[in-house]
Amino acid sequence: MKKAILATKVGMTQIFNHEDGVLIPVTVLQAGPCVVTQVKTVENDGYSAVQVGYVDKKDKIVTKDGSGRKAIAHRNGVTKAEKGHFDKAGVSGKRYVKEFRFDNAEEYALAQEIKADIFAAGDKVDVSGVSKGKGYASTIKRYNAQRGPMGHGSKSHRVVGSMGSSATPSSVKKGKRMPGHMGAVNVTVQNVEVVRADAEKNLLLIKGAVPGPKGAILVIKESVKA
Repeated sequence: MKKAILATKVGMTQIFNHEDGVLIPVTVLQAGPCVVTQVKTVENDGYSAVQVGYVDKKDKIVTKDGSGRKAIAHRNGVTKAEKGHFDKAGVSGKRYVKEFRFDNAEEYALAQEIKADIFAAGDKVDVSGVSKGKGYASTIKRYNAQRGPMGHGSKSHRVVGSMGSSATPSSVKKGKRMPGHMGAVNVTVQNVEVVRADAEKNLLLIKGAVPGPKGAILVIKESVKA
């Protein structure tokens, strides 16, 4: 892998392909700008990788008044340890930090900006993010299971149904599809096409849908299947 970036999901729209007049559904992503906060090498760290930061974050500030009572501003801000790490790279504090194992990590420098123009129209990418949470869901919604009869005589309209055999093994087998928490898991959509890349506005237009709600943080990598 040689290219990757962090992005924010803006939403979905559609654009026309002027060559053949085809309407293409796309997801708009605010891709970067990310900055390199650390470059790891085989000599120092045992492997080569690039750590990037995305979205500025305020510093956590702790002060004391005359009586010694603490006052904390930006309680969830950048800590002293994190600030030292970012200062070493010569960048401001970042809210999201991600490490990518690039084959060409040595080509990157500290504080270098990574923008949307690392990808071009026609590139194939993998998009990873946390899917929308659906809460507690039944097997019908969660696994597309069949429902029971809806007549008056039936007492099992949307229930799970049989849990397994009775005497042998007299237990619920592992992996039995049952109601439970649905969504809010990391999902990767592979081999999707970059329709357009806007370097000035740092926008990527990805063909089709990608995981997560609007405002979700996504990881865009060059496709492993390309």
